[in-house]
Amino acid sequence: FQPLMPDLHYYYIVELSFYWSLMFSQFIDVKRKDFGIMFTHHIVAVTLISFSYVTNLTRVGTLIFCLHDAADIFLEAAKMAYYCKCQKLSDLLFLTFAVVFIVSRLGIHPLWILNTTFFELYEALGNFPALWVFNVLLIVLQILHCFWSYLVIKTAYKAISKGKVGKDARSDVESSSDEEETVPRSKALHSTIATNGTSGANGTNGYLTGGTCSEEH
Repeated sequence: FQPLMPDLHYYYIVELSFYWSLMFSQFIDVKRKDFGIMFTHHIVAVTLISFSYVTNLTRVGTLIFCLHDAADIFLEAAKMAYYCKCQKLSDLLFLTFAVVFIVSRLGIHPLWILNTTFFELYEALGNFPALWVFNVLLIVLQILHCFWSYLVIKTAYKAISKGKVGKDARSDVESSSDEEETVPRSKALHSTIATNGTSGANGTNGYLTGGTCSEEH
C-alpha cells in the first residue's frame, strides 16, 4: 500500500536486466559443476523480482538486492585481483567476501528478511495466495545460500591453511593463469617456438631465439 518511487522502479529494472543477462550468458560462459544450481538461482531471482514488483512488495525486494550486491562487490574485486596476479590482495578480498557473505545470507537474510515476510507481513496484511508463493521462492533462495556458504567456507579454509586462495571449488579448471604458473618457463617458451615452427633468427613474434636457447641450456 505504498507508492512506487521512480528510483526504486529503475533499481528494479537494472537488477532484473542483470539477472536476465546472467541467465543467458551462463550458456556461453565456462561451464562449472553447479551449472544447474546457478540456473535455478537465476530463474528464482527473475521470478522473485517480477513477482515482488507486480505485488508491490518492493521494499523487501530492495533489501534483498542490497544484501546480495554487498557480497558480490568483494567477490568480483577478488577475481580481478587474482587475474592481475595480485595474490595477497585477492586473498584479502576473498576472505572479506566470505565474511560478508556468511553474515548477510546466513544471518541477516533469514533472521531479518524471512522473519518479516513469514510473520510480520502475515500479521500486517493477513493471508493471501501471493504471500505463499513469495515465501516459497525465498526458502529456495535460502537453501541455495546454504549450499554456496558451504563452498565459500571450504575455499576460505583452504586459503587460510595453504596461504592462498586456490582455484574455484565449483570447477576442475579455473583459468589459464593456473596452467601458466604450473608450466616451467623454459618448457613453455620451447613449446611455443616448436609449435609455431619458426626457427629463424628473429624467432616467434619478433623475439630472439638465441636468448631462449641459452636460457634453456
